[in-house]
Amino acid sequence: MHDLIIRNGTVVDGTGRERFEGDVAVDEGRITAVGRVDGQGRREIDARGDVVAPGWVDIHTHYDGQATWDPILAPSSWNGVTTLVMGNCGVGFAPVRPGTEDFLIELMEGVEDIPGTALHEGIDFSWETFGEYLDALDRGKRVLDIAAQVPHCAVRAYVLGERAHELEVTDDEIAEMAKITLEGLRAGAVGFTTSRTILHSSVHGLVPGTYSHPREILALGKALGDAGHGVFEMVSDGAIGQTEELEWMRKFCQETGRPLTFALAQVPGAPMAYRETLERAEAWASEGAQLVPQVPCRPTGMLFGLQSTIHPFIAHPTYQGLAELPLAERAARLADPTIRERLLAEESAIQNPIAKLMLQNWAQIYRLGDPPEYEPEHERSVLAAAQREGRKPEQVALDWMLESEGKGFMFAPLANYVEGDHRAIQEMMTHPSTVLGLSDGGAHCGLICDASMPTYLLTHWVRDRTRGERIPLEQAVRLQTSNTARVYGFDDRGTLESGKKADVNVIDLDALHLHVPEMIHDLPAGGRRLTQRVEGYRATICGGEVTWQDGEATGAMPGRLVRGGAR
Repeated sequence: MHDLIIRNGTVVDGTGRERFEGDVAVDEGRITAVGRVDGQGRREIDARGDVVAPGWVDIHTHYDGQATWDPILAPSSWNGVTTLVMGNCGVGFAPVRPGTEDFLIELMEGVEDIPGTALHEGIDFSWETFGEYLDALDRGKRVLDIAAQVPHCAVRAYVLGERAHELEVTDDEIAEMAKITLEGLRAGAVGFTTSRTILHSSVHGLVPGTYSHPREILALGKALGDAGHGVFEMVSDGAIGQTEELEWMRKFCQETGRPLTFALAQVPGAPMAYRETLERAEAWASEGAQLVPQVPCRPTGMLFGLQSTIHPFIAHPTYQGLAELPLAERAARLADPTIRERLLAEESAIQNPIAKLMLQNWAQIYRLGDPPEYEPEHERSVLAAAQREGRKPEQVALDWMLESEGKGFMFAPLANYVEGDHRAIQEMMTHPSTVLGLSDGGAHCGLICDASMPTYLLTHWVRDRTRGERIPLEQAVRLQTSNTARVYGFDDRGTLESGKKADVNVIDLDALHLHVPEMIHDLPAGGRRLTQRVEGYRATICGGEVTWQDGEATGAMPGRLVRGGAR
């Protein structure tokens, strides 16, 4: 008698091997048989016609605060994620000296657009060291497994105090930061993270560590080597084809012996630079340098709407006078011909030319629609619609935002859409050196909602794509399971094989459907966040327990903290 048997499914085991019809048996939280299973199960799921795959492993999220109060961690859990890694991009909430918690909250709010009021009310800060933070997480119950990384910003703030942003540090201070990092890794952190991009800032300016000298970064990286486990994760403006930064990254991997994963994208101005990075990562792998470009499966895109943090009219005087009104009243006022005419006649008060272009690049702002379209043709852009209709782009944009009673969204890709399609994304995500990531689950609450990327991998890339090649189901599943698990050394999960942790998704691929993102206000203190509902997951299983069934939570909370070096 098995604890659970999933019968008659189309098994896609996460290894990349060809699918087959079969059963999966589970006992005491582990997979005990795959193929044809005799006998009975205390519980059985008939998966005839469904895909049976490992649970998704999402290595780039920001639930660091939310994980302390929220057992569901949606929308990631809605989308079949059974293991997630947080603490990315150098921001997080440990270590922290008592009385300095506000600084870390302000960093997270600035970099990841998570409401500070929600973090203030939701986090109890019952820890000081990173190990104590892990212990606090370990005491919680959740529907999925979580893992955490040591964030550079928090380490710098802990050691340097008010000098956290300073470039110059002493050898003793570097040694102290390395010691704290090593302690965090030995306590169970699965990596160390930093940010080296001008895109990450807070009310205090660019985040601590943005321009840290390589000797500081290397010292912290050697803590990974001393611990014998862990990944170094970073986002860097210089990682896209810039020789000096790439050479430094190669040296880092060779001297520490640890993998380094970093965000890679196709960017305007240098649309082919990503290829040089891919070529170097592949070539240097033979030299023992584990450089792992981290790429998304769709463009990281902002959602512009009346509910968003920013949108094309956010700095217009007329809109500013209405901004605090409830959404329904605001939408009604903006639809009034007199107010509308006044708004459209104004100029934005934003002076920064780059920011202004980002908000009004009408050829690269698209109608999102329902169902949402993330590979839109030019005809869906604001500019194309305005030209067809003989109107100004601003008029079209306002109309689209007022749709659905003011809940309409426009899609504005930040990167990976220079050519207006997914060709560059496909090249990057299927390259042998890359890993899927950058979903940013839990972050960018008022502007981006990409935690559904694992589902999009199946709906778009496997089933629905019409503007280019699709990818095989077996490859898509491998990319989001064993491939992501491998980078972080999660060797106990990511495939459906005997002895592996019983994390499983049962999916009706034909019915799999992503709904349009929606804004809800369920964070502490009434904080808002974008979420995205999904249909088609018949069951999600974590550690052998069914946590979701046909989109409804079962109440099971088998999720645990995954500690690095002690799995």
